[in-house]
Amino acid sequence: MNHGFQTTITDGIAELVLARPPVNAFDDAGWHALADEIERLGTDPDARVIVIRAEGRGFCAGVDIKELSAHPEKIVSVNAGNYRTFRAVHRNPLPVIVAVHGFVLGGGIGIAGAADIVVASDCATFGVPEVDRGAMGGGAHLQRLFPLQKVRMMYFTGEPIDAAEAYRLGAIERVVDRSGLRDAALEIAAKIAAKSTAMIRLAKESLNGIEDGNLEDKYRWEQGFTLQAYTEKDSSEARKAFVEKRDARFEAGEQAR
Repeated sequence: MNHGFQTTITDGIAELVLARPPVNAFDDAGWHALADEIERLGTDPDARVIVIRAEGRGFCAGVDIKELSAHPEKIVSVNAGNYRTFRAVHRNPLPVIVAVHGFVLGGGIGIAGAADIVVASDCATFGVPEVDRGAMGGGAHLQRLFPLQKVRMMYFTGEPIDAAEAYRLGAIERVVDRSGLRDAALEIAAKIAAKSTAMIRLAKESLNGIEDGNLEDKYRWEQGFTLQAYTEKDSSEARKAFVEKRDARFEAGEQAR
């Protein structure tokens, strides 16, 4: 079954391409399939480095809000799929390079924030519209990219930042024209693939071990608040408004609680 991505391996570089029109937003099954594939690549003897990029209008818009609006009970499984995917990137024994363009939202932030290296096209924008979608999550991975106060500004307002600002803040290795994005990612990947695989695997494990805190534990903490958010009437209204392409109508007094 095609879950919206495809993979090839050439000269030690595993290239995973997201391609789920119109906005690369993955449903429940898609997130679990993506996690399975990233985990598999980490054990493939032909792979020495992984590149994740996307086709279409943007890198990734996160979860399929339409699916969750119709089936809110799937939130537990979707949460698990997100968690597994981001962990598969962060804890992968191989270095993971993420090449982003257009919108990088929600789950797209999770993938980029879990990566080892991020390159971006000059059209890329990074955002976390979770509050406006009646959910939580993404803050832990966003905070791996950007400073704490910038993360809170983005989270509370839902306002995105562009690639130039992301580069200024130190999250992006390189900003290039959209037409050169794949080549930029593959150039870095080729440098890594030429190294000793044993040494690179040790380096990845070592660097993960010296990070402050535990990224996966932080994200699981956030996901508990996503489940709590789903018990709020405002959460359901936010998703319905998004699907129906209208402004959300919150009940008077609800926002003041």
